[in-house]
Amino acid sequence: MHLTKVKAFLDGHEVKYVVISHSKAYTAQGIAAVAHISGKFLAKTVIVKLDGALAMAVLPASYQVDLTALKKEVGVQDAELASEREFKQHFPDCETGAMPPFGNLYGIPVYVDETLTEDDEIAFNAGSHHELIRMAYTDFDRLVRPEVMSFSSARTAHLVMV
Repeated sequence: MHLTKVKAFLDGHEVKYVVISHSKAYTAQGIAAVAHISGKFLAKTVIVKLDGALAMAVLPASYQVDLTALKKEVGVQDAELASEREFKQHFPDCETGAMPPFGNLYGIPVYVDETLTEDDEIAFNAGSHHELIRMAYTDFDRLVRPEVMSFSSARTAHLVMV
């Protein structure tokens, strides 16, 4: 059920993709582990507020958003993580925390960290905590037209997953 909107969009644009079902997992690194995908190749969607407006920051699961860098790159005064309460209603067809990086389907701008553009494919949550979509990065870029910039850093062991 959660895949309907994304699949219809991809099918409507004749994009080739693979759906990967996995046991339920809630963190990006946990999903990467159960789906047997490197955290560097799994894209996570982090909902942020930039000068009070919602946006998607999309980066490798094994990285963290550097809000200071994002603020500077986008050219806003304030950048902060959005709370679940602030964004949940914008994604009625998705489980909370499993939003696909298709902000264009939800009227939300998308910022992609440049590290994701280095790979041929991108994998991401498909609206649920037990399904991923894997597709060519070039197709993702063509359909979403995200702004690509540098706003992440590699995660270290002592940091808490966002």
